[in-house]
Amino acid sequence: MTFSIVGRSADGRLHGVAVASKFLAAGALVPAAEASLGAVATQAHLNLSYRPRGLDLLREGRSAAETVAALVSGDGERDHRQVGVVGPAGDGAAFTGAACHDWAGHLTGDGYAIQGNILAGPRVLEAVRDAWLDPAAAAGRFAERLLRALAAGDRAGGDRRGRQSAGLYVVCKGGGYGGTGDVLVDLRADDHPDPVTELFRLLGIHTMLFEKPDPATLLDLTGDLAAEVTARLTELGHPVTTTLDDALASWAGIENLEERLVPARIDPLVLDHLRAR
Repeated sequence: MTFSIVGRSADGRLHGVAVASKFLAAGALVPAAEASLGAVATQAHLNLSYRPRGLDLLREGRSAAETVAALVSGDGERDHRQVGVVGPAGDGAAFTGAACHDWAGHLTGDGYAIQGNILAGPRVLEAVRDAWLDPAAAAGRFAERLLRALAAGDRAGGDRRGRQSAGLYVVCKGGGYGGTGDVLVDLRADDHPDPVTELFRLLGIHTMLFEKPDPATLLDLTGDLAAEVTARLTELGHPVTTTLDDALASWAGIENLEERLVPARIDPLVLDHLRAR
C-alpha cells in the first residue's frame, strides 16, 4: 500500500522517514524515529509495534539488520509485512514478506532503506534511490532531500492504485521548536489528490516559520533600514517604545516568525514579509 524511504544524514545527526500511499494518513502510521539513534518504517500489512520495538532494539545496540531480523522473527504475519530501518551508523536494512502485493521489494545502502509494495514496478524504488544518492541532493537540507527522493518515486509511478496521503518525519537532537524537543519536521497530507506536492508546499511554510536564518544573509538594523523597519512596524501597530528589537519581536511573534529573530539584525525573509504587510 506504500512506498517510503528511511534515511540518515551523513553526519548521523538527523534521521527521518518520507512516505506516500493510496491510503488514508500513511504519515500517521508508517514512521518512527529517535534523534541520534535511528528510524523505522512499517508498512504493507503494517505492525505498529515495530515502531517502538525497532527503536528499543537500536537502543540496545543492535544493527539495522539485526533489528529487522528480530522484528520479523517472531511475527506470524511477517509474510504480509514490510519494514525498513536505519541506525546511528552503517547500512540500512529492510524486509519484504513473500505475500506482499506485487510489485513489492526494497533497496538498502549506507544510511538508507527504501521499500514499497503495490507499486508500478521496481523503477519506483530505483528512482527514489537515485534521487537520494544524487550529490546535489546530498548537499542540501536533509528534509528536502528525503522529500525529493519520495517525489522521484511518485513520478516513476508510485503506488499503482493512485495517490492519497504522504508524510515527512525528521528528528535531530534539540532540533525542535525553540530547541525544546527533537522533532524537526512532522508534516502530513492525509487525504489529498497530490499529497507529495502538497508536502513541498507545507515544507516551504515550515522552513519560513521554524528554521533559523542563514547568518551570512542577515542585515544590520542601522541607518535607513532601521528607519524603514521602525516606520513599517509603527504603521502595523507596533511602535518602538523601548528598542527596535522589542518592537520587531512583538510583531514577529504575531506573525509566527520568532524563530528567525536575531538581535540588532534582520533576516531578509522577515524583512520581505514585513514589507508585504
